[in-house]
Amino acid sequence: MKRWTQIFKVLANYSRLKILELLSDGEPRSVSDISREIHVTFRGTSRHLNILYAHDLVTNDGHSGHVFYAINRKMPADTRRAVELLIWLPKSN
Repeated sequence: MKRWTQIFKVLANYSRLKILELLSDGEPRSVSDISREIHVTFRGTSRHLNILYAHDLVTNDGHSGHVFYAINRKMPADTRRAVELLIWLPKSN
């Protein structure tokens, strides 16, 4: 039950849902790109991404001096279903 409380707290934030929706197209994006798209400061976006990462909703990959974030295609199935109820995600393979 504690895990679900945490997941729903993470998903209860509009900016984090916007980030997940933006990343749902499968294209990795930098913090700067995400920040610009969702109209949240770089610092705020970075904070939201860290929360999403800590709960296995996104992955990150650093290269070329930037960190790129993407939807975690290997997130637990029950978590994925909860996210799917809130935003559309492509089917995982």
